[in-house]
Amino acid sequence: MNIIKKPSWNISENEVTPEVLFNSRRTFLKLGAAALVTSGALIEALAKDNIPVPNLKYLKDKNINNLDLNTYEQITTYNNFYEFTTSKGGVKDLAHTLDTNNWEVEISGLVEKPFTIDVNDLIKKFTLEERIYRFRCVEGWSMVVPWNGFTVADLIKLAKPLSKAKYIRFETKYDDDMFPDQRRGVFGAVDYPYVEGLRMDEAMNDLSFLAVGLYGSILPKQNGAPLRLVVPWKYGFKSIKSISKISFHEEEPLNTWQKSNSREYGFYANVNPNVDHPRWSQKRERVLGKFLKQRTLMFNGYEKEVGHLYNGMDLRKYI
Repeated sequence: MNIIKKPSWNISENEVTPEVLFNSRRTFLKLGAAALVTSGALIEALAKDNIPVPNLKYLKDKNINNLDLNTYEQITTYNNFYEFTTSKGGVKDLAHTLDTNNWEVEISGLVEKPFTIDVNDLIKKFTLEERIYRFRCVEGWSMVVPWNGFTVADLIKLAKPLSKAKYIRFETKYDDDMFPDQRRGVFGAVDYPYVEGLRMDEAMNDLSFLAVGLYGSILPKQNGAPLRLVVPWKYGFKSIKSISKISFHEEEPLNTWQKSNSREYGFYANVNPNVDHPRWSQKRERVLGKFLKQRTLMFNGYEKEVGHLYNGMDLRKYI
């Protein structure tokens, strides 16, 4: 039996602000009300915005920061997923080779009892939520996404790591039938399988999220189906896609981009506008769909929630 402890940004499933119903169709959808679709008229409205009919049941995000969501089309047609291609616009056309049927997730390392579980059975163990998060790429572009999923903390409680476990490591599935760039071997864009990691206190922070959907529908393949990490105060490359292995370790795992180019990429990948990338400034960002750039916020706007995790750390050294 799941006991639901609602974070501050959630409202109950039957709580609807009446004014929302009189706002524009787009605003109605952006506030998460798409989960309430019951009429043919609303289904038709969804279709006009190219948003699939929602098929997930979840607790809605209250959107207390009044974030302006990017459209479903923007979120699903501009993606970094090197296993397919380095072309952001090309991922959506190649992602059909990703087969999420019979997808298993292996939980291992410093845990009481390692196990492997079908991703659908894993998802059933948790109460799904909507989280409207800023998403900021290290390349200088950003978007706002309404993810659906569950917290990493909930996954950790299920895994029951040992006290020696200080880090959690994530690994993208390795299957060169599904991922064309993996077939290129040493000529691939990066060294596969793709690996990322978090310090345990980062992973236990309530913002750390495992997404299985967006806009109320199952996660599109180009966005990392069937399971991806979302860490909103870190650059986007930290939010590893199509996860098949999760393990717990005493030592800090070496992540893919740190291994590839440690001069430019570190373990933490915190959004820090005061530390430029060696090849470009991080002070400003371009929101998809907008012409003018905006100022980048420390920790991507989540300093209040996560700043304490790095007290005493030199955030210019530990990038």
